[in-house]
Amino acid sequence: MRVSLALMLLGGGLAQTSVAPALRIGAVAPDIPLILTVLLGLKRGPEVGCLSGFAVGLLQDVAAGGFVGAQALTKALVGFVAGLIGERLLVGNPLVQVPGLVLLTLAEGLGRYWLLQLLHFPAAFGEVMLHVVLPQALYNGFLGAAGVLALSVLEAHRSGSLWR
Repeated sequence: MRVSLALMLLGGGLAQTSVAPALRIGAVAPDIPLILTVLLGLKRGPEVGCLSGFAVGLLQDVAAGGFVGAQALTKALVGFVAGLIGERLLVGNPLVQVPGLVLLTLAEGLGRYWLLQLLHFPAAFGEVMLHVVLPQALYNGFLGAAGVLALSVLEAHRSGSLWR
């Protein structure tokens, strides 16, 4: 189980560097590791969400350069919060997963913005929200919905109840 989780997170990091640029629409690219972090946190709890968020965030920080630890910290917090939400809500329902993914993507963007502001990173709040965080949250929600649908179909096919 741990090996499959590690491979999934490594695959998400690799997909972020290889597939996400191809999925870019204008200046907006999806954050595939964040999608994995939120969905894992919702399904597996706060510990798995926090650790997976930290791992994929650290991979993103190292791959992108810049401030090492900013994405690791914010993704770890988002994974932890997703796990807490998953303990309190019916997370098997896509109507919980997808809006949760969008809201947690907004929270991660806000958290990263405020963290970078503490380090005196020059960026206007309105521009960052309007041109980076909000479009990425909507895009993550769209990809998350497609992923949840694909997993639901796969699970139904595996159980033999797809056409019944």
